[in-house]
Amino acid sequence: MLKKILLWALALLITLASAVYQRQTGPTYPIDGELDVGGATVAYSLTRTHGGPGDQEVVLTAADPAVNGTVTWRRYTSSDPWTTEPLGRRDDRLVAVLPHQPPAGKIEYRLTLFRGEAERPLPATGLVVTRFKGAVPHWALMPHILFMFAAMLVSNFAGLEALRPTGKTRRVALVTFGLLTMGGMIFGPIVQKFAFGAFWTGVPFGWDLTDNKTLIAFIFWAVAVWAGRGRREARWWVFAAAVMMLVIFLVPHSMFGSELRHA
Repeated sequence: MLKKILLWALALLITLASAVYQRQTGPTYPIDGELDVGGATVAYSLTRTHGGPGDQEVVLTAADPAVNGTVTWRRYTSSDPWTTEPLGRRDDRLVAVLPHQPPAGKIEYRLTLFRGEAERPLPATGLVVTRFKGAVPHWALMPHILFMFAAMLVSNFAGLEALRPTGKTRRVALVTFGLLTMGGMIFGPIVQKFAFGAFWTGVPFGWDLTDNKTLIAFIFWAVAVWAGRGRREARWWVFAAAVMMLVIFLVPHSMFGSELRHA
């Protein structure tokens, strides 16, 4: 019993660490920080995703009223001319407004802040790319997240259990496969449909990395379950599926995701 508890604790630690890593390295994670503009401190959060209707707001905290700025933007991958507009002020905040785009549409933007003669670009180099998506209802999103997190947890436990010479993996393999099926192959496409207008944009219909990662994990776990049919444990098949699932889900979420292309 103690060994099982330790394995579950280690599996939970691995799952939480991988989830944090995936989120913080993903292309939709906000770019946060502080910037000195002519002696005034500006705190910023450059958002890189927007769900639902309405324009996207990028909010900076600048208590000094002498700080102002502009936002410069255009549609990502387009040859549109750049549009530059002043930032609005709401009490101690500066607000950039990016116009709403259809699902999977992207905007690239940068800010320029001023205080007196001081001028600071934000970000310091390059541009920020933000992606728009449709609103996803909680009844679809929450089960997707919970099933996928549970699948990762049980998968990690199954991989650790498979390393034990007397490890019992048949049941946890079935549970992992069931959770992955619910989270990735049922609720995943539903979330994708609400967010980007298509149930599936991976192989064979496209190259969406999130869909393809899910498909690879699903195939590996299907093979592991098949190898462990009857009374066989198939420990090394389970271990291989668990390692593959951990590796592919360490790839940042939403990388190479759905994207509208413009001429």
